[in-house]
Amino acid sequence: MYIVQIASECAPVIKAGGLGDVVYGLSRELEVRGHCVELILPMYDCMRYDHIWGLHDAYRDLWVPWYEGAIHCSVFCGWVHGRLCFFIQPHSSDTFFDRGYYYGGSDDNMRFAFFSKAALEFLLQSNKRPDILHCHDWQTGLVPVLLYEMYQWHGMDHQRVCYTIHNFKHQGICGTEMLWATGLNRESYYFAYDRLRDNFNPFVLNLMKGGIVYANYVNTVSPHHAWEARFSGVSYGLGHTLELHQSKFGGILNGIDYTVWNPEADPHIPYPYSLEDFETKANNKKVLRGRLLLQDVDKPLVAFIGRLDDQKGVHLVHHAIYYALKRGAQFVLLGSATEASISRWFWHEKGFLSSNLDAHLELGFNEELSHLIYAGADMIVVPSNFEPCGLTQVIGLQYGTVPIVRGVGGLVNTVFDRDYDPDHPPEERNGYVFYQTDAEALESAMGRAFDLYSEHPEDFRQLAIQGMRYDYSWNQPGEEYVKLYELIHAK
Repeated sequence: MYIVQIASECAPVIKAGGLGDVVYGLSRELEVRGHCVELILPMYDCMRYDHIWGLHDAYRDLWVPWYEGAIHCSVFCGWVHGRLCFFIQPHSSDTFFDRGYYYGGSDDNMRFAFFSKAALEFLLQSNKRPDILHCHDWQTGLVPVLLYEMYQWHGMDHQRVCYTIHNFKHQGICGTEMLWATGLNRESYYFAYDRLRDNFNPFVLNLMKGGIVYANYVNTVSPHHAWEARFSGVSYGLGHTLELHQSKFGGILNGIDYTVWNPEADPHIPYPYSLEDFETKANNKKVLRGRLLLQDVDKPLVAFIGRLDDQKGVHLVHHAIYYALKRGAQFVLLGSATEASISRWFWHEKGFLSSNLDAHLELGFNEELSHLIYAGADMIVVPSNFEPCGLTQVIGLQYGTVPIVRGVGGLVNTVFDRDYDPDHPPEERNGYVFYQTDAEALESAMGRAFDLYSEHPEDFRQLAIQGMRYDYSWNQPGEEYVKLYELIHAK
């Protein structure tokens, strides 16, 4: 099949979070399976141009209708680690993608509405007619709307859309200016509840809702999160829309790229290891301690890697640090805060713990260091308030680092409690799970992990090895996406 991914990120050239990893990893898996895959991305001024090979102009004069005129664009083409990518560069005083950041502008809704329009205009004008358009998150929620309300009448009537929602929290709330800019125009038509009108604010439009309504299939990134989106508050007001469109909604678990995350051949760790020589992992723990100036003693080492924000359960991350120290363990944190108040909080904690030889807080992000932490830690804590899929716990499993997670979203689909999982026999369990959002629940799970580590070290080793046996690569998700594409393409 001929598949075009339309997204605001693709790792490693454009990466603000897990979305970029998913877009790249899925594209690679689809190509391995013999499908033709191309990607359409914004051409940000701040993206990693050093990860693009052979960048050249592929379509010089793309005129994208915008309001009552048109914006001139250039489309560049290059290969990002083997993936064929087209980058859209608008030449406009709006400087949509020349701002030194990917997200965070007051006009983000208009920036990505333009990108959605430009992506379809590029396909139309260049005579590209893919079988599937695969769009991601609110930034491209307008693509299926434009396709079925406008572009299908201009020669794009055989394209089908898969729309993947990675995070319901950000939905693309905008006003009537988006309609007039893109040429959709008819306010009363699109402000209907069964089209784009926001479910709770009748005076605004919701781009993510538009994607749900118009796409041929909608999925989120784990089966359990799909259930949560319909029956709990994690869909942030879109539950009724998902209920109305339940026949075309589901969940497909994300994978990770095992060419990047592989302790047997990881260039960022000094001592590669596998199931057969698991004891070698301890050498990485020793190197990690030396790098972060922690004392080299017989203690379990717990890690947290990720954003410091409410979604990730930042209050429990904070509690995990001090509970680990209280229990005689060590703690390493690698992450950056998304809010100033949280940043100040953790910088204060970093200063307070600066002389503690059992704790290190690295506030920022360092890709190389993250690999060493995964390889060197004994346990990794993921206490998220909500987690659509989660990659941290899956990477932890691959590196034999026992995950301690809250039972939400994709964490439920990947981590199975050693002591209390009736659906999996003991030899298939791989971590610890807690469900409440209070400190006592976290302590219960961490405490059980500490007890096993200290009192039954061989059993703890076996638990880590059982985690390494799981296959959370893109192999199974890739197969599921292909079946989904075939299903909607046949309609």
